[in-house]
Amino acid sequence: NVLYKLQRLVLTMISAPASLSGSPSLRPFTRFLECSLSDNFKMGEYQDLLTQSLTATNHVQDCAIISLKNPSVVTASIGFKLESEEIQAFLKAFNQPSNFRDEGLYFKNVIYLCVRADNSSVYGKHDNIGLVLVKTGSYIICATYREGMYPSVCVEAAEKLGDYFRSKGK
Repeated sequence: NVLYKLQRLVLTMISAPASLSGSPSLRPFTRFLECSLSDNFKMGEYQDLLTQSLTATNHVQDCAIISLKNPSVVTASIGFKLESEEIQAFLKAFNQPSNFRDEGLYFKNVIYLCVRADNSSVYGKHDNIGLVLVKTGSYIICATYREGMYPSVCVEAAEKLGDYFRSKGK
């Protein structure tokens, strides 16, 4: 309900006569609201994408979308937290795949051994659990699976979400 009221306020301000919306005192406020509203909608859309394309497969335990612009989590599945050190380790795996191949990737107190590492995909495995990272122009999609889940379904779902973002220029 608060979001709806905020949306109505923004729309009222945007559609206000030029003399009002062009006012120097309202212009920064209008830009702020537009940006904030836009980010809220993006986050909701991205959360829906995670739910519908990854967790709905029942073969993705946890997942997140990470921004490459300022390396941080855009959205994540419920209860899944990524520390900045973990995000930096993901970036390093893409930037220095040979290190990942040789040393593995330390994530959530486990060392994942390399299954695949190239410019667009990084897959790691430890016993019956795994980590799938897919890089697009703007994001890294992170997905994990646990014992009893099919790694191939997790990989396919993450790669398809990556393809979707690439098709949108992201």
